[in-house]
This record gives sequence, C-alpha cells and structure tokens, in this order.
Amino acid sequence: MRIVTVSELTRYLKDLIAEDYALQDVWAQGEISNYTQAASGHRYFVLKDGSAALRCALFAGHRAAPIRNGMAVFAHGRIGIWEQRGDLQFYVDDIRDAGIGELNLRFEALKARLEAEGLFAPERKRPLPERVQVVGVVTSPQAAALRDILRTLRLRCPLVEVILAPTLVQGEGAAQQVASAIDALNAQGRADVIVVARGGGSIEELWAFNEEVVARAIARSRLPVVTGVGHETDFTIADFVADLRASTPTAAAMAVTPDAAIWRAATLDLRSRLDIAMSGMLVAQRDTLAQTARRLDRASPQRQIADTRQRVDAATGSLALRLDHLLTLRRESVRAQALRLHALSPLLTIARGYAIVRREPDGAVVASVAQVAPGDGLSILLADGRIAAVAGPRLPNLPDTPDGASADGATQVNQKRESRRA
Repeated sequence: MRIVTVSELTRYLKDLIAEDYALQDVWAQGEISNYTQAASGHRYFVLKDGSAALRCALFAGHRAAPIRNGMAVFAHGRIGIWEQRGDLQFYVDDIRDAGIGELNLRFEALKARLEAEGLFAPERKRPLPERVQVVGVVTSPQAAALRDILRTLRLRCPLVEVILAPTLVQGEGAAQQVASAIDALNAQGRADVIVVARGGGSIEELWAFNEEVVARAIARSRLPVVTGVGHETDFTIADFVADLRASTPTAAAMAVTPDAAIWRAATLDLRSRLDIAMSGMLVAQRDTLAQTARRLDRASPQRQIADTRQRVDAATGSLALRLDHLLTLRRESVRAQALRLHALSPLLTIARGYAIVRREPDGAVVASVAQVAPGDGLSILLADGRIAAVAGPRLPNLPDTPDGASADGATQVNQKRESRRA
C-alpha cells in the first residue's frame, strides 16, 4: 500500500491538468456571481451556468472589461489546482461581455413588476419603533448571521428579547420557509420588529430573497421588517420591499435596537440634571417655607398675644406713670388748696383772738347783731374751746380800731368780751 501526502496528491493533480493542453487554452461561457476585488487589484468570482459553477481568478496583470455580478461573459484562460485549498480554479486572462445572465434577467423583471405595483414606494415604509423589547429573527439556526445578531444585541441592549423563526436561507423551499416565518411572527404578535437575515454568498445562494413569495410576505407584514442579507454590495428584492435595508446582519441588529451605552449616558445626564433641578427646587421650597414660617409667626395668635401683652404692659406702665404724675399734681394742688384754706381758716383768725359766734339751737353763724335778740343762747368758739353765752342788749357801734378792724369785728370782740364777762 502506497501512502501519499495531501501536498503530493494535489501537486500530482496540478501537473496532470497542466499536461492537458486542451485545459490550458479554454474559452468558457457563463454568468458571473460572487464577484470581489482585492486591494491588490486581483479579482475573484464564480463562473456558473444552470447546473455547475467554477471558481475563477483574474489577476491584476491582465486587462479586462468591467465586470459585475449577473453579467454573462466569455472567459478565456487555463484550468489549474489551487494547492492551498485544493480547489479546481479557472485562471482567467481575458473576458468578453456576452450580455445579461439568466438570473439577472429574472431579478430585473421581478423588480420592475413589484416596483410598478408600488411595493418599493418610500411612503409605504414604516419607521422603526423607538423602544424595541422583542426582536423577531428570520434566519437559519446554524447561520453565522444569527450569532452575529445575538452578539450585537447582547452588547448593545441586553434587555431585548429575541424570538427565532427558524428557516432555510438557501436551496429548494427556502423562499417558502422564509415567507412562512415572517407570517408566523406576525400571527404571534409578540415581536416589535422583524429582522430577515443571511450572511454573504453568491447570487444563487441569496436567490431565496429574490423570490416573489418573500417579497409579498414582507409587504403584507404589519410589523416593520429590516433586511440584513449578504454583504454591503449585495442587493435583493427583499431589500427593496423591506422598511429598512441594512448592509449586513450585524448592521440590521444595530438598526433595530438602541445602544445601551447611549441610554446609560442619557440616563446619567438626566439624573445629573434632575439632581440639579431637585436641589434648586429644594432650596426654593426651603426659602418659601422659611418665609411662610415667618409670616405664620407674625400672624400667630401667640405672637399677637405677646405683642398685645407687651402693648398692655407698656400702656399699664404709661398709665401708672400718668396716674402717679396726676396724683402728684393733684396732691400738690390739694396741698396748695389746703395751705390756702389753712391761710383762710377761721381757726387762724380765732388764734389771733377772734371768736366765732353761733346762735343756738340752730347753729347759725352770727355775722350781724340783727341776727341775735337779747336772751338768745349763743355758742362761742375760741382757739382752745367753746363756751356758752346769752345775748344781752345791743351796744352802740365802735369806731374803727387802730389796726383797721371793722366795726363788725369790734362788735365781735365786744361780744366776745361781753360773753367772757357773762
């Protein structure tokens, strides 16, 4: 048994093909798909027809007409083996335009018909909800697109719930399954938005998303639909019908959910503004409360009672002072009156030797001789006491005394003397 290495085997096949001159000068006809161009200028694509496909490489040193996916071409080159991957590869050195490929013709025809029906119209596209809580995802459970979506949602917004509607994303029956998954998410009604996703691939691999059944399902969806099918340069019919087309599955996940970091920053900013507003409001309310407390204190019955009590105390003191002053004035006035009365008192006159004579028994003061008849009883008040007397006959009037005393005064003295003699 002879055992060879993989390198030996691939090198043998490479040399075997190289020895077949029929494979070193070949013109092949087909349709270009999965076209890419490297930074070095090398171009890679797949040349295919209805039943087979061949990997191709067109190096930068060869000049060729511009090429694109879906383009039908005549390609010249040689067949070889790429040893690193063990792939059969067509090394192209010349390309000539052969018209538009079959798949591209079908794509353009369906696109024109659906656009005429208004399925691509901007006015029918709905905005995505601002607050997404549940995302429905239509893709294969084994697809890398699902892992990209879940990773992006977990990083951006971990609170978002994901409902997977599993489906084939290429091959026979894939288009019907994708349409059924979209309808199922609408019927369930839990999702806020639907993401239809698939990774990159050739036009054949993405063809399920160019089928009319998928376009109709997206158009009748009552939930907004975001497509993330293929790479940035890939466009499908589903992209034109969807409410939003994202360049990749990751971009689709980013489009349907907000960044939690932005939410956190906005929340912190709102919290800071709320703290400032609350502090300002508390300061204002504290000032208002202090002002109200001062007004209440001024309007308080206790304050009024205290103020009234103080005014009463002040009035009482003022009244007492005024009364004391008034009493002092009255006392001085009374004393002055007393002094004047004392100065005019008959007692002083009596003390100087005069007497007051009263008639008995009525006690009338005798101021005239005409008031007394001989024999009337008299009461004579002297400085040191009172004596009784009886009126005698009337005596003649006396001249004025040397000290200027009146005749009445002389009469009183005489009456006093007569009374003493009696």
